[in-house]
Amino acid sequence: MSRNSSIQITSEKLNLQDCYDFVQDASCGGIALFVGTVRNKTKEKEVILLDFSTYKPMAIKEIQKIADAALEKYDILKIAIHHAEGELAIGRIPVIIAVSSPHRKAAFEACEYAIDTLKDTVPIWKKEHFIDGEVWVNSTP
Repeated sequence: MSRNSSIQITSEKLNLQDCYDFVQDASCGGIALFVGTVRNKTKEKEVILLDFSTYKPMAIKEIQKIADAALEKYDILKIAIHHAEGELAIGRIPVIIAVSSPHRKAAFEACEYAIDTLKDTVPIWKKEHFIDGEVWVNSTP
């Protein structure tokens, strides 16, 4: 973790205020937040819960690479990327990304870059649980 990034993978409940507090700075006029939540349906099937598995040492490194790239590519000051692991009920938060910047556009762009890249490159796997079974989404651990 650098002084401009906060990276976390935890089985504890994610805290939106912690992410906001980390990125907030008097020099920044914009903070963009992405908060992923567990929804109750996917492809017309009722979801009971999600289960996130990680290869934590590599996932932390990959998330740090995303944060470092965002800090280099966009005019942002700070970025927080926090992800949950384990079982999460409907309405719970599996991922929070917070980005601060002097101007809003860079904050929005960096936030979008971070979530899109995380989903594509970080070894975090999601299993959806339904009343009648379960399925791994994207790939299997």
